[in-house]
Amino acid sequence: MRLFLLTSFTMIAFAANSLLTRLAVDGAFIDPNSFAIIRVLAGAVTLGIIMSARRSQMRLFHRSRAIGAISLAIYMAGFSLAYLTLDAGLGALILFGVVQMSMFGHATITGARPTLRQIFGASLAFVGLMLALWPGPGGQADLPGAAFMTIAGLGWAAYTISGRAEVDPLAATTANFILCLPIVSVVLLAFTVNTTLTGWALAVLCGGVTSGLGYALWYSVLPRLPQNLAPIVQLSVPIIALVAGAVLLGETLSLIVVLAAALVVCGIALAITSRSLQTRRR
Repeated sequence: MRLFLLTSFTMIAFAANSLLTRLAVDGAFIDPNSFAIIRVLAGAVTLGIIMSARRSQMRLFHRSRAIGAISLAIYMAGFSLAYLTLDAGLGALILFGVVQMSMFGHATITGARPTLRQIFGASLAFVGLMLALWPGPGGQADLPGAAFMTIAGLGWAAYTISGRAEVDPLAATTANFILCLPIVSVVLLAFTVNTTLTGWALAVLCGGVTSGLGYALWYSVLPRLPQNLAPIVQLSVPIIALVAGAVLLGETLSLIVVLAAALVVCGIALAITSRSLQTRRR
């Protein structure tokens, strides 16, 4: 039950990232480049304060930091730029669809083969994702936005995979944010054009709470989840984002999207219960 609650809180935080970014960028409160930089800065400061209060040490310059910092920077930049044109829910669908495929591919290559029930559950969830992305009256996803979110998904998949070996999730997340800051600043700082107080507030909330603390919690939960279940669990994020986007941001929630959400939830449930059934049989 504790693992379930922690995982649920983490997924809600991930969905909130989409809502906050969409609200800030699409609402013209801030440009996407400034949002990404402030988001990383807020996450680094928040996590640094927590580390100081814990009086914990972290290895800032370790070989594993390179993958974590670079993949985090790729995710941050692509994520912000994508929400210039994508709805919060649609962006989350593309992001975690890419993450799921990437992590399933990595799991298969490294020998952690999924069970038949997990494959069926993942396939059902993937059909739900494709249904949600199917062209409708408003057309399909904006191509540049979808491309940016695909890049962000690849970055997040690499970040998630690299985090499995971390002994101290909070220290690793803090170090990754600190090292990510100069990367995104150098790449994006020249393209910052617009910031407002509201934009700063949304970026700080996204960086310090739903990103920094959310990622630290994800790093702590991830080692306790079977490798093949981690990408499937994350498929709940776009569903949360779709519903919250419709309620809070006024985004369209059609019958097709509702059906897609049902397929994704059912697929996740099938995959998650697979392991518990196998355990009882033993």
